[in-house]
This record gives sequence, C-alpha cells and structure tokens, in this order.
Amino acid sequence: MKILRDVGITILIAIAIFAFLRVSFQGYMVRGACMLPGIEHHDWVMVSKASYFSSDPAHGDVIVLDPPFQSEFPFIKRVIAIPGDTVGIKDGEVYLNGTALDEPYIAQSPRYTVPAQEIPEGEYFVLGDNRNNADDSHIWGTVPGENIIGKVWFIYWPPQHWRWVGSYNYPELAGAQGQIIVVSQTFGGEFE
Repeated sequence: MKILRDVGITILIAIAIFAFLRVSFQGYMVRGACMLPGIEHHDWVMVSKASYFSSDPAHGDVIVLDPPFQSEFPFIKRVIAIPGDTVGIKDGEVYLNGTALDEPYIAQSPRYTVPAQEIPEGEYFVLGDNRNNADDSHIWGTVPGENIIGKVWFIYWPPQHWRWVGSYNYPELAGAQGQIIVVSQTFGGEFE
C-alpha cells in the first residue's frame, strides 16, 4: 500500500510540474522574416507566458501575440508604445512621446509614415524589426493586452542561433522621461 501511495504522489507531482510548465512556458517556431536581422525564419524561441502575470509589457519587449484579426498562427513583434504613450513614424524614424528612438536592432529604417497617435488604455503598438517587411501595428493598429501571449526569452533552435532575446533599453527615453529604464533579460507552436 505504501508503494501505491508513493507512486500516486510521484505521479501527482509530475502532473503538477507539467501543468505549471505548460501554463508558464512554450516554444514557438518563427514563420516569416518580420524580425530580421535578430530572429530568423524557422528559429524556435522560448516564450514565458507567465511574464505578464504580475507586470505589463514594457517598451522594447519582444512578445508573441494573437493579432487583432483571424490568423492561423500567433505573431512575434516588439513593443514600441504602451498605454498613454504617443507614437508616430516619419522620415524613417519612430517617435515615442516626441523622442526619436535609436533602434540598432532593425533591418532598415521604415519607409512609411504613421501619424502621431496616443495609445489607448489596455492597447499596445507593436512593430516587427524588419520594418518594411512586417505585418504589424503600422498596418492594423494597436493590439489589445489580452492578445499578448508572453515575452520571448531566447532562441533555442537551431543551436547556432542560440542567444538571449530579452528587451531593448531605450536610453534616450531615460533622459526624456527623467527616469531609469531597466533592461529585462528574462527567459511548441508556430507564428508569423
């Protein structure tokens, strides 16, 4: 009887651990070139679905989200503007609250214009790093916070692409907003 109880407890613990991991983390395969040059087509990324249980997405976070329209796969994008921010794109620059962002991670400067707009409560403005070849907020607008699946932590496949993804710190915002922005470097399915 003791053996059955021990086996039962072990099985319950294994199920609890599996359920926790499934709710908290998931791997996704990138489909498309919207995040070049940093994340490539067919890279596998690990996503923390628990990252935003106790905090909200921040500027520079790379996230996986369900787009605000019917899609077979989730998307991967970078958070540019959060609720209350004003964002616009002109002359090849992204302006956040009146400050041009330095974006060393992008493939090319955007060749399009987005009029300045204030981001509504509960919404986020997201862009692909491959600005001129990305289906993102410059086309379909903001994304509701409830559509955000989680934060990308790292690329884990193929092995030669392994690296942390984390967030990008916009130092120009620290001076503009009078505060220090902390870089967050925290750690299947498929998405575009």
